[in-house]
Order: sequence, then C-alpha cells, then structure tokens
Amino acid sequence: MTAGIAVLVAALSAVHLTQGTSATGVLDVLRAVLGQGDDGTLAVLAGSRVPRLLTALLLGVALGVAGAGMQSVARNPLASPDTLAVNAGAHLAVVAVAAFGVGLPTLPAGGVAFVGGLGAAAAVLGLSGGGSASPRLVLVGSAVALALQSLAILLLLLFEQETTGLFAWGSGSLTVSDLDATARMTPVVVAAVVALVAMGRSLDILALGDDNATVLGLKVRRTRVGAVLLTVALTGAAVTVAGPVGFVGLCAPVITRLLVPLAPGLGRHRVLLPVSGLVGVLLVLGADVLLRAALGSAEALRVPTGVTTTIVGAAVLIWLARRGRPTRGGTGRQAPAGRVGVAGSRRRLVAVGVALSALLVAAPVVGLLLGDRLVLLGDLVNWFAGRTGTALTFVLDQRLPRVLAATAAGAALAVSGCGIQSVSRNPLAEPGLLGITAGAGVGAITLITFVPLAGAWQVAGAAGLGAMAAFGLVYGLAWRSGLAPDRLVVIGIAMWSGGMALITLLIVTSDPWNTAKALTWLSGSTYGRTLEQVLPVALALAVLTPLLWARHRELDLHGLDEDTPRVLGVRVERSRLVILAAAGVLAATAVSAIGVVAFVGLVAPHLARSLVGGRHSRVIPVAAAIGAILVSAADTVGRTVIAPAQVPAGLVIALVGTPYFVLVLWRTREAR
Repeated sequence: MTAGIAVLVAALSAVHLTQGTSATGVLDVLRAVLGQGDDGTLAVLAGSRVPRLLTALLLGVALGVAGAGMQSVARNPLASPDTLAVNAGAHLAVVAVAAFGVGLPTLPAGGVAFVGGLGAAAAVLGLSGGGSASPRLVLVGSAVALALQSLAILLLLLFEQETTGLFAWGSGSLTVSDLDATARMTPVVVAAVVALVAMGRSLDILALGDDNATVLGLKVRRTRVGAVLLTVALTGAAVTVAGPVGFVGLCAPVITRLLVPLAPGLGRHRVLLPVSGLVGVLLVLGADVLLRAALGSAEALRVPTGVTTTIVGAAVLIWLARRGRPTRGGTGRQAPAGRVGVAGSRRRLVAVGVALSALLVAAPVVGLLLGDRLVLLGDLVNWFAGRTGTALTFVLDQRLPRVLAATAAGAALAVSGCGIQSVSRNPLAEPGLLGITAGAGVGAITLITFVPLAGAWQVAGAAGLGAMAAFGLVYGLAWRSGLAPDRLVVIGIAMWSGGMALITLLIVTSDPWNTAKALTWLSGSTYGRTLEQVLPVALALAVLTPLLWARHRELDLHGLDEDTPRVLGVRVERSRLVILAAAGVLAATAVSAIGVVAFVGLVAPHLARSLVGGRHSRVIPVAAAIGAILVSAADTVGRTVIAPAQVPAGLVIALVGTPYFVLVLWRTREAR
C-alpha cells in the first residue's frame, strides 16, 4: 500500500514538473532529467518548477502528519490544523509581524508562526475540555479561527502597503521565488516527523482512552502536550513556507484510515503518520496539478492552491459529519443557550421596549454624527432642513446610506436567525454558521464578476439564489443523516468554508489586484453604499418580518420537537419551507447590502430571549431591534475608532460574536 502511494506521488511529481508558463514541455523535462537538457530548460526548472514541487512535497508531509497527530490527540476525526484554528493562529502571527514592519528571517518567522498556532491550539483545546469525540470541538475551533481570521483581515486592511501580497498567501500559495524558506524549514519538519513517529507506540496507547492509558503506565498529559507541540511545529513550518493551505491536515489522515481495512498495519501510528504525510503530498500535488490543468498555468498563478484544497476539504468535512453518530439530543429539543428570561411583568416589557426604542433611534443618529469628520447635532438638524453647506451636505449624504444599510441588514440577519434557530431546534444555528451568508456572497460576487454593471436588485436576486442553494444543501445533507443539531452546524461550517474559498477564487481570477474589494466582501462593510442598495433589504424586512411574526405560534411549536406541531395540526413541511425561505431571503438581501457578516443571527435572538422570554411574538421584534443596533454600532465604531481609516463592521461583530459563540457552546454543554 505504501509503495503504491509512493508511486502515485512520483507520477504526480513528474506531471507537476511539466506544467508551467514557459514553453518547456515534457520532452524538455525528460532530457533535463537524463542530463541532456539545455541551459534554458535547466533555468526554468531551477527557478520555478523544482522549488514549487519541493514546497508542495514539504507542505504535504507536514500537514498530513500534523493532521494525523491532532486527530489522535483529540480522538476526533474532525480535528485538523484548520478546524482547531492552528492555521489561523499561525497566519495571524505572521501577518502581525509583517504589518508592523518587522522583517524576520525564515527560522524566526517560523518561531512566530509556532507561537501563534500554539496559542490558538491551547485556547481551543482548553475551551473544549482537551479533546472530545463530539463535533463541538470543531465548533469551538471554527469560532476561534473566525475571530483570528478577522484580526488578520483587519491588519491586512490597515497595513495594506506593508502586507502587500499576503491576501492570496493567506489562502495557501505554492508560488515561491526560491528554495530558501523551504530549505530552512525542511530540517524542522523532518525532526518533528521523526519525533512524532517515535511517539507512535504512546499514541497507540493514548487512543485507548485516558483511563486505560494511565493503567498501562502512559504519562497521558506529557504525551498529549508533546504531540501537540510537534503537530503545531509542523503546522507553523507549513504556514511559514506557503501560508495556511486549507484542510490537507483533515483529509490526509481520513483517507489513510479508510485504507486500514485493506492494510491493517496502517492502524499503528508508526505507519499511519508517515503514510498520512504521503497522502498529504498527493492532495497538495493533485490540487495544484488539477488547478493548472483546468485554468492553464498562467491563470492558475493567481489562484492559491489552498483554495482548491479547502473546497475538497469542505466536502470531506461534510462527509465526516454525516457519517458520525448523532450527539445526544438528536432531533429532540435543545435547551436554549444562555439564560432565557421570564418576562412576567408588563412593566419589564415596557422598560425593555422603551430602552430598545431609544437605542434604535440613537444608534443611527450617532452613526450620522461620528466618522472621519465630527458633525454636530445642530448641523444634522440643518441638514434635514436643507440648510447646510456643500461640504457638510456631501459628508452626510454619503453617511446616510451606510447607516441605513447597517441598520436594515442587522435587523434582517437577526430575524433570519430567529427563524432558523426555531426550525432547526438548534441554539447554535445562524445564517453565517449555516453557510447561508457565504452562499449569498458567492451568488452576489458571481454576478458582479460577470456583469459588472448589475444593479442592486439583480445583485440581491443573485445573492438570494446563492443563499437558498447553500441552505438547501446544508439542511438536506443534515436531514438525510438525522437532523442532529451539532451535525447541522458542522455541515454549515463546511459550506461556509467552501463558499468563502469560492469567493476568493472568483475575486483572484477576475480582479486579482483589488484586495480591497475582496476584503470588503469577505468581512462585511458599508463602504460606498447607496440608497438603491438599501432598498432590497428594506423591502424584505417590510414584507417578511410581519410574515414570520404572524407565524409566531408555529415558530414556538417548531422549537419544541418534531411531533407536537403535527399533533396540533401544523403542516410541518410546508411551514418549515415558508419560514426557511423567508429567513434565507432576509439573509441574502442583508449580504447584498453589506457583504458577509457572521454572528448577528446568533447573538441577537439569544439576547432577545434573555430579555423577554422565549415566545416568538416578543422575540422577533426585540431581536430585530437588537440586530439593527449591533450592526449600526459596529459600523459607527469601525468608521470612527481609527478614522480616516476604517474597520469593516463585520470584523467588529466577529470579534464580539466569537466570545459569545464560545459561551453559547459552554452553556449548551452544561445543559446536557
């Protein structure tokens, strides 16, 4: 089996060497291998093709072995450098060093990546209890990764000159100019792989469980810490050389373990780890060969190889989530995350209503006043009356659509989250984590790419189609395997990852130098909004929010279990379809207005329940107000805190929403 994989690696390597932008073909490469090549062929091979090939070999081995080690330590087939946020932590550390103008040689840069990855791994494993067979380990890791990615995007935006070229690199790129970084990281990778393989027997015993391993004399904590340090070192080396290549560390050990029935010896870690490294090489080389064969060598230079591996890895993550057993709770009722308030007194409801109404008025007004130029309240009054000068009128005319877009999109995402959480009976569900906003982003970016002059309504329509397609896939895949709440969210996270990779692919192939466009769509921004772009989301709110509110009793019943609504005469499938369609349209129009924003649909409904209880007749309007206030406030903070530079609202919300999401995970775990 190992020999067969090695032969495949050799064959792919040979094909890889024949691909490139120069006229050097198969026969030229063959002559060079036989020592008969001309100087031009040798220069091409030494200058680009061989460095790219050797970098791919190093990445495949490092990430394949790291993924196998992480899955063994966590005893979870979903664990990988991506799902445990190690890639994201290492990437953020490297970007932070570059952003602040610190030029480091390769080995110190690798040390920085190691520290960043280790910090992320420690946070995820600590929050999840050190490893769990439950998908919740991946949920924590994905939330932490999203926060770290948001910080990295923020640095890319704020220090655009210092971080030039790091956007594509941030998706994992094999484009290297020489072998310096690869050569310096190779000893690190070799040493870590040898050390991890030497720990193979200890990892075999650790797989039996902590109690059994302790009885057999294994020092469990020391073994786990050592394995984590080595796997993070491998990941840090890979990120230093080529950026975070997505999901190789997930797919390689999964594929290797699928081969165990054919070769039982693969089950032992001293064989499993190196074979996973070889399979990782196959994945990296295969993705690069496929990319260049499909797009052509010249066009493929723009596309990070990590985009291809992420799309493939998202499919593998979906397969793993469907294959796993449902966690406890199954399709039954989930306890709402966080404390659900009991709105017993009318005085309390009135107080909440008055406070939210005041904030709902104040947030947009403050948004109009603050920014790169401070506007006085009297100036704002004069502007409404049409008595301001040209300069001030221009400023406020530009701010009004942004404030309205943030307010309307926040309300739409919050109401969408209410519907999705009720129908899925999952307190972790929200449009972003279920892939809806990523699907909407793919639809919108696709239309903008191929029809640059498309109007706001066309963009909203394309976003709606993308959102509904994404959620249809997520819900259908989860439903066919048993609608376990954790499974639904893991499949949604996979769809989110795949959708974001597709957005990156569309942008780098159509407009590769426009990093601002990419980061704006990927992080949610109100920059350059017009009143026309606000209209679709405003119309969706005006029509669909009353529709969902009118079905508040159905939403209450859907949140109980599968049978109660049927017993009480609700046509469950039809009701679910209407609610999900409305939620999808609301999320899609929000994305068409401000780009991809996560966590609003999670945070707002939970805060609403904590204030007014669980009845949707109260939750929907309160959540809508909270969502509008959150996004409006985030947009104002982003436009003001480092003015004249700006922080996209989506990044501000991600940094706030991630701790809340982790808290939700913690409380739902306790509820079980």
